[in-house]
Amino acid sequence: MINKNEKIILLVGLMGSGKTSVGKRLSKRLNLPFVDGDQEVEKAAGLSLVDILKCFGLEEYRAGEARVMKRLLQGAPCVLASGGGSFVAPQTREYAKKNAITIWLKADIDVLYTRTAGRKHRPFLKGSDDELKSKLEKYIHDEYPYYSQADIIVETKEEQVDITVNRVIGAIEDFLKKETK
Repeated sequence: MINKNEKIILLVGLMGSGKTSVGKRLSKRLNLPFVDGDQEVEKAAGLSLVDILKCFGLEEYRAGEARVMKRLLQGAPCVLASGGGSFVAPQTREYAKKNAITIWLKADIDVLYTRTAGRKHRPFLKGSDDELKSKLEKYIHDEYPYYSQADIIVETKEEQVDITVNRVIGAIEDFLKKETK
């Protein structure tokens, strides 16, 4: 079984890949705390993500996100759902490599579109549903090369969350077996 005393379990992937829903259930199964990276950024700033972007812009938002991720990745073992773009930052990937098992929840464009269409709380996907697919395609093009550096890749599908969680746990166990050889 998974040794929960060793590392943080860091879930990375695009918005709609399942980081929060999988992360919450995974944390219960592993008896670890769940931490949402976006919520931690909001707490640190005292503002919503939308307001952070409005007040400070994307560059400052990303800098704050990197500081929060650094702090979290140096903390106690937990299941950490990263913000969608946080793994793009070299510093975040460096801390993750040292202190976490990174899992890319990889979803195809149709799954991402279905899960994000009409969601008004996602500031990076603002605009009409018609624009959504092209934004997602751009994020896939720009960010998947970074996510591919994760230790583990698990495809997320239109399936019950517990099925995905089972596949994530199996992938972690396989990864840890290889690590100990």
